[in-house]
Amino acid sequence: MKLQLTQENLNKALTNVARVAISSRNPLPILNNILLKTVDNRLTVSATNLEIAITEHVGAKVSVEGSVTVPARLFQEYVASLPAGNIDLSVKDNKVNISTGSYKSTINGMAADEFPVVPNLERTGGWTISTKDLKRGLSQVIFAAANDETRPLLTGVYLHTHEGYLYAVATDSYRLAEKRLIALKKDISLVVPSTALQDLMRIIGDGGESEVKVYEDGQQVLFAVGESELISRLVDGNYPDYRKLIPSKFSITASFDRAELTNVTKVASLFARESAGSIIVGFNEAEKKVSISSVASQLGENSSTIDTKVTGSGEISLNSRYLIDALGAFRGDTTTFSCNGKVEACILKSDDEEDYLHVIMPLKS
Repeated sequence: MKLQLTQENLNKALTNVARVAISSRNPLPILNNILLKTVDNRLTVSATNLEIAITEHVGAKVSVEGSVTVPARLFQEYVASLPAGNIDLSVKDNKVNISTGSYKSTINGMAADEFPVVPNLERTGGWTISTKDLKRGLSQVIFAAANDETRPLLTGVYLHTHEGYLYAVATDSYRLAEKRLIALKKDISLVVPSTALQDLMRIIGDGGESEVKVYEDGQQVLFAVGESELISRLVDGNYPDYRKLIPSKFSITASFDRAELTNVTKVASLFARESAGSIIVGFNEAEKKVSISSVASQLGENSSTIDTKVTGSGEISLNSRYLIDALGAFRGDTTTFSCNGKVEACILKSDDEEDYLHVIMPLKS
């Protein structure tokens, strides 16, 4: 294999791909390598951990076709340290020779036939969403997915259509975030691992690509963004019917300045560390006040009040981190908080953002 390409293009591709290969969880040593392969006068750069595969297509002047795998961490860090400009790359006996200006190096690689076959999906019957809509939507739900792999369904993000719209949903059973993304008539029901979608968000980045094309075959999903492709296995199983858990009527409702509620909650959380982050939110309709309080038996206690419009009175115990995370996901200046006392789920919404809601389950007081 022999080719020439720019450091800038190769470095960008390696930045997107290498993260999958640089992992202590890879089951096979070869998976710590990146596959370099010439295809149609371009260089394809691929990595996989058998769950996720990322491929980047890089423009190049190819003199001799070929393929090889190279250690991901060393190759990515070395290319990143090179100056901008053209790089000459050649391979002989699985040794990768790289030269640019006064820099010359040889990296020992491995034969490409030892690398797992990178999966490929037939590109038919897909759908399209703008990069802006997808990245913003995922950022508002992905943090609510579970980290506990004993419940694999909840470690994913549920992409599905309902009444003509595409939704993204994530929950760890203690909180739930739902974002309405776009109008879409196609019937969609996918649970995508949140780790794959975090990689997809990094690929989207702040680049100039305007859309993501999505294809799936019931077992895998492919996201194509410009010259980048991410393929992930889907999580098996039927996602819970979460809509049944969302109350439609509330006995208590209050509207807040989002920044003020966030700050008061952060202060209360300082005194809630020894009680697993538990804070008490109290509503007083007569006084038009909401109080946020917490107690640390060893350190002291805290209580703050917010003057606001309140309907109904009562109190509820919540995890302060969940409330702070939820408030941080909204974009508008105001947030509406609704609940039915100490047992049922509480709902956060915003008049400025009617396509997003967040659910938090109360703590047992």
